Amino acid sequence: MTASVVAAELSRVTPRDRRLLDYLHQHHTFTTDQLADLTFGTVGRARARLNTLLGRAVLDRFRHYQRPGSQAWRWTLGPVGAAIIAASRGEPMPRPSAVRDATARLATSPTLAHLLATNGFFVALTHHTRTRDDRAVLARWWNEARAREVCAGLVRPDGHGVWRTGGRVVEFWLETDLGTEPLSRVAGKLTGYASLGPRRGYPVLFWLPGAAREANLHALLSRGGVPDGVCVATATTAHAATQGGPAGPVWRLHGRADRVPLSDLPTSTIEGGSWDES
Repeated sequence: MTASVVAAELSRVTPRDRRLLDYLHQHHTFTTDQLADLTFGTVGRARARLNTLLGRAVLDRFRHYQRPGSQAWRWTLGPVGAAIIAASRGEPMPRPSAVRDATARLATSPTLAHLLATNGFFVALTHHTRTRDDRAVLARWWNEARAREVCAGLVRPDGHGVWRTGGRVVEFWLETDLGTEPLSRVAGKLTGYASLGPRRGYPVLFWLPGAAREANLHALLSRGGVPDGVCVATATTAHAATQGGPAGPVWRLHGRADRVPLSDLPTSTIEGGSWDES
């Protein structure tokens, strides 16, 4: 990859393209539908632009064999897109072969489904701010690596976000559950969150695959208790799909049977709290 190629491409990428590259740099991969919700508005517009960027090696994509039907494309940075990101950060431009090797590793990663589910959660919140509530803002979205760094190894959240709407702020840790771990191990993660202290004692949100698993988790927490100072809320993807997504009234707090919107979790504070921390 040469500097002249990157310079030529810079004259053709739009501000939306640059946002797309930043998202992919930070969060690695998204499906076509996720990118449509994140930046384009419609799947048709997303496909047209993504294919154009694919043809210029700004983006790359992969999918696994699947019958019947076909799997949705998973999009990543292409060699030119990775070079644009590197140039904007004052870093050496990566070799095209290194970028393609990284895509191959991602495509075969055993945690790919988990990554896409986690990214889908934050995409849904972003989409909510664009289509349902223009007062709402996803003021922060940290990936797993950034969240783990801030937690100094005490716990490994799948992500961290700050949701702000109507002068209220909710800072949260996200635990995405695909139903592949014993619930005892899922609940055991709360010990690490108790070690974070009040400054980062945000609610821990468990994003679960179904109602039965959610009920079983609450039953386990009721028997074993929740560490002091830890707020736990759960929701399921199926329920959220009928209630406006994860921003809606889908969150069940430990010890309660009712459900509240994300903005009404008990750690909501008046604007001006620590949500603007970099």
